[in-house]
Amino acid sequence: MTYSLTRKLAAPAFLLFCAAASNASAAPVTITGPTALALAAVAAQHSPHLPAYDRKTMARLFGGGSVFLIATKAKFSVAVDAVVCRTSNVDIAARSCELTFKVSKKTIRGREANELYATAATAGVVAEGAAGSNIESFSKLNCSIDAKEIRQKAGGGAQCSFETGK
Repeated sequence: MTYSLTRKLAAPAFLLFCAAASNASAAPVTITGPTALALAAVAAQHSPHLPAYDRKTMARLFGGGSVFLIATKAKFSVAVDAVVCRTSNVDIAARSCELTFKVSKKTIRGREANELYATAATAGVVAEGAAGSNIESFSKLNCSIDAKEIRQKAGGGAQCSFETGK
């Protein structure tokens, strides 16, 4: 009798566990400050939608060059629809990330992929393992950058939101 009661209770408990796991798989995250600036900067350099001036501004801000004269447009955003990064613990030289934008995809490899993978991990994206590989994925990346606020060196000026998991 105990066996059948345990079995009857196990099925609903398992369903609740699965529901909770699926809700956690697309958790929204908001980050600010230096981590947001870093994530925006490494994503911005690959965005086909960001004007060259904004990409250059992001590179200078991330490189510590906040003293340079900022033109009239000091606020801009960086957006990526989805990012999937892969590394391997078998083929230790293998690293790649696929960035999906509204109308295009871009695959990066090597140092650039490692930079994005590591920055995403710092921002809270957790890698999932599967048969010798590590996969980080997040979606709906939207970063707001205010270069004039960053220039004030008070800890503000960068904010990103994204969803982790699938």
